[in-house]
Amino acid sequence: MYELALKISGMTCNHCAVSAEQALNQLAGIQASVSFENQQADIRSDGQTSTDAMLKAIEDKGYGASVVDSDRSDGFNKSGAKLHLAIIGSGSGAFAAAIKAADKGARVTLIERQDIIGGSCVNIGCVPSKIMIRVAELAQQQRSNPFQGLADHEPGIDRAALLKQQISRVEELRSAKYESILESNPSINLIKGQARFSSSDTLIISKADGSEQTLQADRILVASGASPAIPPVPGLNETPYWTSTEALFAEDIPAHLIVIGSSVIAVEIAQAYRRLGAEVTMLARNKLLFSEDAILGDRLAESFKQEGIEVYNQTQASRVDFNDDKFIVETNYGTFKGDKLLIATGRTPNTAELGLQAIGIETGDKGAIVVDDHMRTSVEHIYAAGDCSNQPQFVYVAAAAGTRAAINMTGGEAALDLSSMPAVIFTDPQVATVGLTEQAARAINIETDSRTLELEHVPRALANFDTDGFIKLVIEASSGRLIGVQILASNAGEMIQTAVLAIHNRMTIDQLANQLFPYLTMVEGLKLCAQTFSKDVKQLSCCAG
Repeated sequence: MYELALKISGMTCNHCAVSAEQALNQLAGIQASVSFENQQADIRSDGQTSTDAMLKAIEDKGYGASVVDSDRSDGFNKSGAKLHLAIIGSGSGAFAAAIKAADKGARVTLIERQDIIGGSCVNIGCVPSKIMIRVAELAQQQRSNPFQGLADHEPGIDRAALLKQQISRVEELRSAKYESILESNPSINLIKGQARFSSSDTLIISKADGSEQTLQADRILVASGASPAIPPVPGLNETPYWTSTEALFAEDIPAHLIVIGSSVIAVEIAQAYRRLGAEVTMLARNKLLFSEDAILGDRLAESFKQEGIEVYNQTQASRVDFNDDKFIVETNYGTFKGDKLLIATGRTPNTAELGLQAIGIETGDKGAIVVDDHMRTSVEHIYAAGDCSNQPQFVYVAAAAGTRAAINMTGGEAALDLSSMPAVIFTDPQVATVGLTEQAARAINIETDSRTLELEHVPRALANFDTDGFIKLVIEASSGRLIGVQILASNAGEMIQTAVLAIHNRMTIDQLANQLFPYLTMVEGLKLCAQTFSKDVKQLSCCAG
């Protein structure tokens, strides 16, 4: 039910009010009370009858009628009708927004250009990649373990069976988390097609059969995601190169995989393929994880070298050819040959076909839509969330942004605070970060202090015979407040949320050092590293408080 008020003119007595009230209450789903004194009808409606039909019922009785103008914040527009939200995309950010908007009473139309819904994460990103990484991790543990008396052996790998199981889980999650929501929520509708703006409140949707549909909405959210970025290397487009999509769903393990790229997707897939049996060569234009603290990339490269992954830094491809079923990659470092070539050089926002320039939406690097912390664009009533915007390209950021955008589009006030945003790279050892690096802090004139604790000083790492990695804490020197954490460890992804909470709650390094941490856990390393700001950790007993 929702409420609205109609101003009625021309009533001269209480009988007029009774007549108008009866006319309204004969309409489906309407509960009306008309006051002659206030010249107004107060109405509760379940949405079956339109506002126009209510106005006509009054006018048919010989009175004038208009909607009392008010800004609504409960999922309805000024006319009293359900607020209509159009959302371009159907991934995590889009669905988070759709669900929240529907909960707030709005009507939602999703527009998806792909044949399947769910976006990158469930279909071609997070879910299949983590399945593949886990398989590779288990294979490596069979091949090599640190314990005497536990025999190593080469694992038998049936790629076809693994791929079938992976696809089955992807389909299961897509059905449970996306398709079933569409089927069960009558307030959310789906249109298949490519959307483009014709005005700030109107979209033209081009469908697969060549037809077009015009859609008007009170608010519009762009959550169109991103696609693999392909560098302009001569000859590359004439070859059957892989993006992450092809790599994750390949039916065979190549003998030799060449990877062009050095960031998250590149390092995750490179290591997975190495552990599944491929020779792997990585060509990094700069160095591994060049946008992170330098120690992370350097130490990860050392770990990769131990597994037989060749990493070439400062290496730029100048030409790619494909002859006799082999890729030939020419670089400033020489020529490399391989059976498959993975291009993992970032992702480009899916905004080129939306017609953003025609309505004046501001975009930045690679066409990313510029938004503020409320997900508002430069055009009123148009919002953006997720990988198509200038926000960090993480699925949990997209979902959080989508939820907050929906709150704001239905009259609320919700900001997205990214100051304590965690990030995890699922290599082995894992890379996990939150907050500022020393370099980033100094760039904004924060004087820092830091400590780095090698995992050989963490009891659980010693018990695991797995001391490859470190924990680094960065503090604001003047206050002792924790402002950044960088971890390289086998369980870094499980450790980082404790650091997130510490930074979010503005804890000092002393407060962190004095917390109780369970003994023989990896996360206890945060406490131990915090203690090194005032003590020599080598002089502490086990679980020293």
